[in-house]
Amino acid sequence: MKKLSFLLAIFVSSCNIAPRINVTGIPVSNLVTDGKIFATAYQQHAAEYRALCFQAYNIAHEKVDEIIKTTTSLPKAIITDIDETVLNNSPYEAHQTLQGKDYESASWTEWTAMAKADTMPGAYSFLKYASAKGIEIFYVTNRDESERGVTLKNLQKFNFPNADNEHIFLRESISSKEPRRKNIESTHSVVMLLGDNLPDFSFLFDVKNSGERLQNVNAVSSAFGNKFIVLPNVTYGDWESSSYNFNYSLTPSQKDSVIRSTLISY
Repeated sequence: MKKLSFLLAIFVSSCNIAPRINVTGIPVSNLVTDGKIFATAYQQHAAEYRALCFQAYNIAHEKVDEIIKTTTSLPKAIITDIDETVLNNSPYEAHQTLQGKDYESASWTEWTAMAKADTMPGAYSFLKYASAKGIEIFYVTNRDESERGVTLKNLQKFNFPNADNEHIFLRESISSKEPRRKNIESTHSVVMLLGDNLPDFSFLFDVKNSGERLQNVNAVSSAFGNKFIVLPNVTYGDWESSSYNFNYSLTPSQKDSVIRSTLISY
């Protein structure tokens, strides 16, 4: 009888185990924040992540060597995204996830105002090389126009080529980068695009659901590793937003439910 009472006490105690918490003492109970902790750790510490970045920029380097041998009617240009393509914002993601939070516009602008983002592996050396070969670099980003000064400050801190007002195009009224790309194409021959998110490359990927994104990747598959150079980003992007049908009002727990419903298991 004493043994049975002892086992019963252990069972009751196990039912009252406190929820897992992160280092700040905030309960962590959903896939969104849990997943982004692992994704951020991967970006900051995985040698494989660094290798993937170098791989992308090594391919870009080889393509530039081919491009400079060709003749174009307009000056050659490369269009690059900034965040997770040129600048590494993983400290921001760490700051948010350790508090059990997702992206917030207010905390994001606090982060960018610091101009403390480090460079992505291989980014500076590649863009410096392309610039030395006579290719102009244009930065097309969906940071807000209000972040222009601090963004330039961050780029200029590392002496990125063409880091000036004439070569940076920030978001003004719409998030689609297509009008800004067309603006650059009116005066330059765009020979390459760099990004971590498919809308960095083409309007074909603007606000498309997951199925359409996959179909359109197949449709332009030959561009990847040629004109389109993709950097890895498992932390955020349209791959995530498309899962929620771009409903940014969902709570983390609602996002968790949506993500779980999309997983393929057996």
